[in-house]
Parts: sequence; structure tokens; C-alpha cells
Amino acid sequence: MHKIETERLVLRPHIANDFDAYKAMSQDPEVMQFIGREPSKDDEAWLRFLAHSGRWEFCGYGLFAVIEKENARYIGDAGFSDFRRGLGADFDPYHEAAWMFSTAGQGKGYAFEAMSAAQKWLDDEFSPEKTVCIISPDNGPSIKLAGKLGYRETEISRYKDSDVMMFERINR
Repeated sequence: MHKIETERLVLRPHIANDFDAYKAMSQDPEVMQFIGREPSKDDEAWLRFLAHSGRWEFCGYGLFAVIEKENARYIGDAGFSDFRRGLGADFDPYHEAAWMFSTAGQGKGYAFEAMSAAQKWLDDEFSPEKTVCIISPDNGPSIKLAGKLGYRETEISRYKDSDVMMFERINR
């Protein structure tokens, strides 16, 4: 697995000591309001946390743990994954961008910094023709971030009984 450093962040594989902060983030209703699921129960948080390592092992890429350099605090996840969502041929075969930040990590530009670094890493390692993501239509900050990262909306779809905006980023 890989480690990336930016001006203010370290992106690295998840470690066992990240779990308590991950669990708190995944149980925070404010964080989870746009993720498309209820805040996680302890066992659900643990299974999702373990899935980070599994995706790296099976796919060779995944979500990075995002750590603030200033205080070595875990503040979220950012990167690319294969979530097997079943959203069709224009979505499923491609690397899916994903990010989730604790309330302490929001509003500071960390998501853009982390995702820009993760996108560069993915481009260097895999040279994908495009990447994709889905975002709740109510999640204005993530829609804005997707635009800054070069994503454009392609359609509105349904995923797990919720409307989602589908985006793609064509790599030239």
C-alpha cells in the first residue's frame, strides 16, 4: 500500500488505531446525512473499516485514511474504490471516487487536498480513462468539490432507494 503526503495531510493505509475515530465519524448523524445510510452500529462500522484493507488487497487501490499532519489526527477517508453498486456499464467498471470527513475535518479544504493527491496517485498508477462518483443531490459541498476535481454530472439515478447524482471525470 502507499503513503502520500500533501502540505497539511498524510494519506496512508488504515491501521487498527484509526478504528475508534472511524467509528465515531460513521456514527455521527451530521457526517452520515448524505452518505445514504443511517449512522453505523458498532459491528457495521467494524465491517466497513475492515473492508478498506480488503479492497486494497483485492483491487490494488482503495480509500486512504486521511491524517492531519499538525496533530496526527485521523479525520476521514479519501480515494477510489470498487463498491460494486450495480449502477450500469457507464459507472460500474470504473474507479469510483469517494470521500468522507469527520466534522473536525470539514470546511478546511482537506477533501480537495486529499482527493487531488489521490487522483494524481491513481492517474500515475492506473491511467484510467475515466473515474466516477455518486453524490446525494442535497450535498452541496460535495457537488462543489466534484466540480473542482473535474467531475461533471451525467445523470440522476437511484441507489438504495435514494436519488443520487452520477458524475464522471474523463482523463485526457
